[in-house]
Amino acid sequence: MDKIGLEKILASQKSFFASGKTLDVDYRISNLKKLRLLIMSHEDELRDALYKDFRKPYFEVLGTESRYAVAEINVLIRKLRKWSGRQRVRTSIVNFPARSYIQPQPYGQVLIIAPWNYPFQLSMIPVMGALAAGNCVVFKVSQKVPNTLEVISKIISHFPKELILFVKGEHSLSDYLLDFPFDKIFFTGSPAVGKKVMIKAAENLTPVTLELGGKNPCVVAADAKLTFAAKRIASGKFLNAGQTCIAPDYLLVDSKVKDRFLELLVNEIKSFYGNDASRSPDYCSMVNIAKTKRMESFLGEGDIITGGVTDVDNCFMAPTIIDGIRPEDPIMQEEIFGPVLPVIPFNNFSEVYSVISRNPKSLAAYIFTTSNRLAGEFLSRTQSGSAAVNDTVMQIASPHLPFGGIGPSGMGRYHGRESFETFSNMKSVMEKSNLIDLPVRYPPYTPLKEKILKLLMR
Repeated sequence: MDKIGLEKILASQKSFFASGKTLDVDYRISNLKKLRLLIMSHEDELRDALYKDFRKPYFEVLGTESRYAVAEINVLIRKLRKWSGRQRVRTSIVNFPARSYIQPQPYGQVLIIAPWNYPFQLSMIPVMGALAAGNCVVFKVSQKVPNTLEVISKIISHFPKELILFVKGEHSLSDYLLDFPFDKIFFTGSPAVGKKVMIKAAENLTPVTLELGGKNPCVVAADAKLTFAAKRIASGKFLNAGQTCIAPDYLLVDSKVKDRFLELLVNEIKSFYGNDASRSPDYCSMVNIAKTKRMESFLGEGDIITGGVTDVDNCFMAPTIIDGIRPEDPIMQEEIFGPVLPVIPFNNFSEVYSVISRNPKSLAAYIFTTSNRLAGEFLSRTQSGSAAVNDTVMQIASPHLPFGGIGPSGMGRYHGRESFETFSNMKSVMEKSNLIDLPVRYPPYTPLKEKILKLLMR
């Protein structure tokens, strides 16, 4: 799409929003139902596209892409009438007689920029939230997944461009879009690009939601149920070949159980993917050669416990565990975002908190322990956008838990009701009665009025 054609559609979107059609809740619900039907009818095409883009197993397509998005849209359809209505709140006595409420209203024209790692759900769930809130949407997905882009394009072609515009193009087109005065920007991607998005948004004072990433710590305490921990860590880490923003990025294991735990972890990896993960139908590839080479660059550090096998031409990197890592090693200085899991032993929890504090606040944090006290301490002493006790990644699967980051890992929340509110201006409204008009608020201000005001505002 050329920039001149894009300009015309963006202008027509503004006119369409100004018409007020998207304010109709029935219109919003009908579009959500239509989108749900289209997702289901294109599910087989989506499965094939994601396999071509990075060998994603069908189970993961269902669990992390298509049905994941459908579960979210079902909540929006079911709850939208309630959420979009006025929310009555108390009125302070100084405003008597009056009534007060919060009235959600759409921002207007929103821009959504989505990444490549979960290209369908990380674009569709924000789009659903924006539509539910009554906005017009422009969205763009990373060009690294061309086959998936084609399926998304087919689905969105069933909607008028004045309502939803799916833009395909290179990074220069993203830069062009960021110069346009949108009413809201929602970005999912790396912290480095997130900073650029925020700078661009600041020029137009556009509100932003940033869903970024970080080095998510995963702690295994000595009292953990090691068999469960091994399964759940292996599953969360190597889902999508580790290309998950909330995957465990590094492992902190109590020295007393480290050897036993690593043995269990290696066994679980083999039980999941066999002795040669490249032959497993249940293991993804990396998205491209460049990302595979980056994973390969981490193999020179520490002691490889399992994995370490790469096939760059086929974008393959085996599930890899590396022991003997120190907090100052290069692998600990940036988010890994792939199937490499470094291990650091610890002797006491002061070491755990010391290692975690060396990195910026993360998108997720995990601990495996049977001690409620220890879990509570960990949750209070670590700062992260989300967390899980005795599991990894699965906290994102609940539409009732808001999802988002903190600090360098992002700002703003979405999923479920938060998706609706993220794309809504929650307008505060007070309606004052005309039955009476108390004179205490008006000049001249007398000592008696001052005493009354003190009583009213206690």
